Amino acid sequence: MNSSATSGLYRDVVDFAHTTPSWFQFLAEIWTEAGLLLFGVLFVVIWWQARPTGSRAVAVAVLAPLATAFAYVCSEASKSVIQEDRPCRTVAGAVSLIPCPPVGDWSFPSNHSTIAGAAAITLVLARPVLAYLTVPMALLMAFSRVFVGVHYPHDVAVGLVVGGVVATIVVLLAARPVQALVETMRASRSGAALWLAGPGDGAPVVARGRHSAGRS
Repeated sequence: MNSSATSGLYRDVVDFAHTTPSWFQFLAEIWTEAGLLLFGVLFVVIWWQARPTGSRAVAVAVLAPLATAFAYVCSEASKSVIQEDRPCRTVAGAVSLIPCPPVGDWSFPSNHSTIAGAAAITLVLARPVLAYLTVPMALLMAFSRVFVGVHYPHDVAVGLVVGGVVATIVVLLAARPVQALVETMRASRSGAALWLAGPGDGAPVVARGRHSAGRS
């Protein structure tokens, strides 16, 4: 892929990164990885909060990390076909804040940005109010990948779009069958199934389990 269009912007961002205080550079280096962990925590929280509610909410909460994982697979597959080298090797004079990934770890699109875009959108689908948190998180994650010097701007921009679009399609297509599965699990007498799917309707799992046992 022709990366000359954004190589100048990449160089400007990296040069700016080197003028920032060392503590700010450290935070950027931490965020570029830790941000993914925070998205993971949000997946768990949203699923847990959805368990006592409707089956549709649980289905979307369960699909959020699965759709994000599928978007990542699509991004990784694209990398192996396009094979764009990292800017920290190809842009003359550019020095990244973190070690440049090895040859063969391709640049386009950005996996981190794809995951961030997918996670942000699926979490919004599960809980719309989270847009005020997850969208800035995704944008900051994408920018941090350029800031630390391992991606071109177009790598992260496309990654955000690919992640958001692919994950949205997965959630929309799979929500109904997963909702049916959740309802089936809620009707089960298996404690594990009830724990995963949640009791629904605000009823505690233990009470539902006793009610089922009384009918047997």
